[in-house]
Amino acid sequence: MKNISNNCSSSGFSLPEILVTIVAIGILIALALPNWQSFMEVRRLTAAQEEIYQSLKQAQNQAAKEKVTWQTSFRQNNNIVQWTVHKAEQGQFIPVSVMNNDKVWYEFHPNIRIDLNKNNKDKYETTLPKHSSQQVWRVLFNYQGCPIYEVGDECTDTSLRTLGQITLYSHNSGKVRRCVYVSTIIGAVKMGKEHSRANEKDKYCY
Repeated sequence: MKNISNNCSSSGFSLPEILVTIVAIGILIALALPNWQSFMEVRRLTAAQEEIYQSLKQAQNQAAKEKVTWQTSFRQNNNIVQWTVHKAEQGQFIPVSVMNNDKVWYEFHPNIRIDLNKNNKDKYETTLPKHSSQQVWRVLFNYQGCPIYEVGDECTDTSLRTLGQITLYSHNSGKVRRCVYVSTIIGAVKMGKEHSRANEKDKYCY
């Protein structure tokens, strides 16, 4: 009678095989991790860009609905970029009641930053109206939905300085940029991303 046990292959893996498999998996993870982290950073940037776009549209719609000036405000608080949408008040860049109420501010992931540096064309990528002494920015919309520079301005008072842009980058994403900008004096809002060449306004994010 044949010995059946001699014809059966042994099941499972040997210790060397297991070690080789573990090393191979470790190498694959090490190769994939930077790409995954980069993907997540870009995803966070894109999500923040979409939030900014929607916040501007919300302020614009509320201004037209309530027939008063509304604004979207931004600030950097302990290196965290925050934003909020609220009614504007004459003579206050951002109303004190808003600045002091942390509950009305939404914040982005800690890696998200506002690009405050000049680009290769010696131009700033972020050009929203900014408070002279604080790290705060704003976009105002009047009752007709036009971007304006001061509370109470009419659409006819709109100037090119109201057509600002906010550009974001991730602390860990290198040269990747995402931006939102008011592109026309009637209040068109657009989103953009980084390019290798500057546009006619010497911006690389458009």
